[in-house]
Amino acid sequence: MTPRDSSNVARRRGSTPQVILLVAAGCLVPATLLGCNDAQSGALLGAGVGALAGQAIGGDTKGTVIGTAVGAGVGYVIGNESDKAKQQQRDRYDDYDY
Repeated sequence: MTPRDSSNVARRRGSTPQVILLVAAGCLVPATLLGCNDAQSGALLGAGVGALAGQAIGGDTKGTVIGTAVGAGVGYVIGNESDKAKQQQRDRYDDYDY
C-alpha cells in the first residue's frame, strides 16, 4: 500500500475529525499539566490546528510548516489577549479592601 492509498483509506473511513480531536487533545493536555498561561496554550493548540490545516490545504511539508507557524502565531495572539483581560480583571479587584 502506497502513502497515497493509505490517505485515501483514512478519508473514506471519516477519521479526519477524530484526528483533529486527537491532535487538539495532544496539544492541550501538556499545556494544562505544565501550567502554561493562555498565550502559551493558545500557541500550542494553534500550532497543532495550523499544522493539520496546512497539510489539508497544501498537502505537502511546506503547507504543514506554514500552517504550523501561522496557527502558532494566531493562537499566541488570542491567548495573550485572554491573559491581558484576566490580568485587568485581577487588577480591578485588587483595588478593593476586603
